[in-house]
Amino acid sequence: MFAAFSALSVRGRGAARLAAATLVSGLVAASAMAGAGTATAADGRTQSQGGAAATIGGLKTYGAAVVHADSGDQEISAGLFEMSVDGGGTLQTYCVDIHNPTQRDARYHETPWSGTSLGANKDAGKIRWILQHSYPQVNDLAALAAEAGVKGALTEQDAASGTQVAIWRYSDGVKVDALDPQAEQLADYLEKNARGAAEPRASLTLDPPAVSGHPGERIGPVTVHTDADSVTVTPPADASTSGVRIVDKDGKAVTSAADGGQVFFEVPEDAANGQAELTVQASTTVPVGRAFAAESRSQTQILAGSSESTVSATASATWAKSGAIPALSATENCAENGVDITAANEGDEPFTFELLGAEYTIAAGESRTVTVPLQEDQAYDFTIRGPGGFEKRFAGVLDCKTQAAEADEAGTVTQTLSEPTPATVGTTSDDTNLAATGGSGMTPLIAGIAIGLVLIGGTALVVLRKKEAPARD
Repeated sequence: MFAAFSALSVRGRGAARLAAATLVSGLVAASAMAGAGTATAADGRTQSQGGAAATIGGLKTYGAAVVHADSGDQEISAGLFEMSVDGGGTLQTYCVDIHNPTQRDARYHETPWSGTSLGANKDAGKIRWILQHSYPQVNDLAALAAEAGVKGALTEQDAASGTQVAIWRYSDGVKVDALDPQAEQLADYLEKNARGAAEPRASLTLDPPAVSGHPGERIGPVTVHTDADSVTVTPPADASTSGVRIVDKDGKAVTSAADGGQVFFEVPEDAANGQAELTVQASTTVPVGRAFAAESRSQTQILAGSSESTVSATASATWAKSGAIPALSATENCAENGVDITAANEGDEPFTFELLGAEYTIAAGESRTVTVPLQEDQAYDFTIRGPGGFEKRFAGVLDCKTQAAEADEAGTVTQTLSEPTPATVGTTSDDTNLAATGGSGMTPLIAGIAIGLVLIGGTALVVLRKKEAPARD
């Protein structure tokens, strides 16, 4: 019986990153637990805290912009992307990492600002203000032009490119101008008048996303946080055979819930040690200003508009008759440049594990968070195993900084080109190349070297701390 992290893989943006080591954490845990449990397969999903999941399509409404750098000027496209939401719905987004290409058909999920470069950006609130006071939230272009003092007619293309340019000035700190005079006037107005605005709450999350307890108990609560009127609650897939029910605090079966509602896993007293998962889903408009992070190396997006869209979240429960009973969840933490793995023990015995030669104990009823530091742009794939065949997997890519910020920290100059560098190969579309909103001259070099990259093992330092009360989105 043990807990372990699998090896991490590394992906970098620059040639120096190609020599970065793979971080390997030797997290090994031992725990005594009565009774044999059924092995639970890893969920295999990229870590997400719930909300909307979508696939990026193309740059739909755009104009031209020019990025000014010491190495020269680069003309790029600037404007609105469109995403297709899983389960139905459409999102409109702007990008917040100008020099990082967007991969066609990349998968994205709704993410708190703390899991993106916006978390450390003191001007993130101004970006949200721009989104709230410009196109497409303000779709009366004549009124927008009058408010901004734009001389001449303002087209949708002007409005989209001017808005994107203003966002880039705050998200990336770059010198960038819209090519069209009307678009440039709008960008200047938005930049000058932007004020701080609070981060919007998530469209849908469950807190906590993992709970644990004993058979015969109501395990939870799991609290629903949503801006939807209500959510549907789907019980575990094997509920009819396992006897596990989703109920309220009084034991009444739950099929729907509202914001602030609490649900529990009711596990039969004679149930064997095991695990189950519930899903909640709703249809709502995602709040403007929500960040969307990619599951691969693709530039972070920020929401500008949403149709009625499907949002969902999951929560898991683990139970055992006795011994340590772990509940595991993970979040990306850009303040600490890593991923927080939270282990809660609702069992009746301590949960003891060894980490890099040191032994730690999570007492019964206690919760601690292990912070695994990662390099920027590093892909991670954690598989954590525990007593009785318990297994949980978390995967993703740490994307906490814009490429411009990384270049500044390294004391280097970001490469720019007179033509954008394609981010995809072998695709044709009427859309503007997605890499047109960014692209480094190093991209072909990275692709070539990466084929023969040999990963070098390394060791990750890990910080343990008491879990703080989770902040609500």
